Amino acid sequence: MLQAYKYRMYPSQEQVVLLMKHIHACRFVYNHSLEQKIKAYEQEGRKLSCFDLNNRLLALKEEHPWLRDVNSQSLQYANRNLDNAFTRFFREKKGFPRFKSRKNPVQSFQIPQHYRVDFDRRKIKFPKIGEVKTVFHRVFTGTMKYATVSVTSTGKWFVSILVDDEEPEPEPVPFSSDTTLGIDVGLKDFATLSTGEKIENPRYLKNSIQRLKVLQRRVSRKVKGSKNREKAIRNLARCHEKIANQRNDFLHKISFRVVSENQAIAVESLNVDGMMKNHCLAQGIGDVSWSTFFTMLEYKCRKYGKTLLKIGRFDPSSKICSKCGYLKRDLLLSDREWICPDCGTHHDRDINAAINIKKFALQEQNLVGVSGAERAIEPVDSPQ
Repeated sequence: MLQAYKYRMYPSQEQVVLLMKHIHACRFVYNHSLEQKIKAYEQEGRKLSCFDLNNRLLALKEEHPWLRDVNSQSLQYANRNLDNAFTRFFREKKGFPRFKSRKNPVQSFQIPQHYRVDFDRRKIKFPKIGEVKTVFHRVFTGTMKYATVSVTSTGKWFVSILVDDEEPEPEPVPFSSDTTLGIDVGLKDFATLSTGEKIENPRYLKNSIQRLKVLQRRVSRKVKGSKNREKAIRNLARCHEKIANQRNDFLHKISFRVVSENQAIAVESLNVDGMMKNHCLAQGIGDVSWSTFFTMLEYKCRKYGKTLLKIGRFDPSSKICSKCGYLKRDLLLSDREWICPDCGTHHDRDINAAINIKKFALQEQNLVGVSGAERAIEPVDSPQ
């Protein structure tokens, strides 16, 4: 089973120069290879493979001698990343690969092999860089694959090591209706559980938006290229980093708690990218990070042997009565509570949606004993 371990590094000033040279070189090779692939297809109608791009690295080093100071395998891995990006574009329709910018908040490069980890001395040795002081807050065992060295916009260095512990993934444990939890995410409350519990939305970005505006104004008033502008940019980056760390900490705690307490979790497949195009809701949707939360649930369920169930995004889970299955078509987004005309049940919109998400997911699994709301191709309102 593959698992990544991320550690904080404290390189010296000389090592920072070497690390930044690796980052610039890998970004340069990636952009150069992307340009070559585009030109080869447009002018000659042929596709350059990763093998073809690696063969051109020798000529590129002759043209740019500073590339010789960089680990050659890191440059080859940049071409491999580009090849994987094109594979995702053609197979998964993830978007055409774009040129990398030096202004990206996180810069990184990969080292596939020939690096050593020393837990006793708290150092990790990279080719052409040397031993870098590293804080190993936990120890791993297994076969090391590749290491990813990254730096944030605030100047913090990290290394992420992919390790294969040579153990198979745990088999999913059996689940039933009682051990399954339905989750309905939202903006007013971050998540509503089928048990009736509501998890409050912390709104980290909204609570810090005024501070961000002040820091952004300070950046815009500084002279470009000055030291004071660099300090202002660094302060702004620290504020953004704090918000991101708060959000990730919250998502990790909630996802771990949900996975630990249940055998199966049911969620709704949302088109987050499409919802982000709504200018009125984009900031709030970006603040709650639904996609990151679902990703955490997915890999944690796989790690601990739990099951993640998903239902379609077009199922009207909040408009169907979880007791009798009545579909209330005229329910508006502003209606947070409603009463079923058929059975007279008083519903909280979000709790009712979480219960329906759970039931719809279990119905797809053909579990016996699941009753309540039924999905139909075209539900019809009961006569008034």
